[in-house]
Amino acid sequence: MGGGVGGGNGIRNITALPAAIARGGRLTITVDGCRNGGTASSPAFLPAPLRPVDAASEAARGIAIVRPDARPGTYDITANCAGRPLTRPAAFTVVGGVNGGVGGGTTTGATKADLAVGGGLMAAGVLGGGVFLLRRRSGKQRV
Repeated sequence: MGGGVGGGNGIRNITALPAAIARGGRLTITVDGCRNGGTASSPAFLPAPLRPVDAASEAARGIAIVRPDARPGTYDITANCAGRPLTRPAAFTVVGGVNGGVGGGTTTGATKADLAVGGGLMAAGVLGGGVFLLRRRSGKQRV
């Protein structure tokens, strides 16, 4: 996920992983050419600090938590390193609901109606299998 707008000020690239993330998820942001660190910001998360990756690298990395109330859609990220901004258009996409609860359930997914239909289909399958076995069993006894 390369690219960005900003020019020859040393900051060359902003990468956001994962590219698609649920509300409340952890987004890893890496900025090349940001050797002394800085901040990353977006309408989808609070400003996140960027720290140098290591002494030999010119990159900085940070973790941002996507707001639980972020609307699904595509978001830009702006990195600010030593007073020099760089914006990466469409850096990541917020999807679906927040993961949480017992078993990692989400706020989106199967509704009560979906569960009722699925349960009814399973019950019908069990009942049909039972009838088949009883009919087959009674047929063997007559032979």
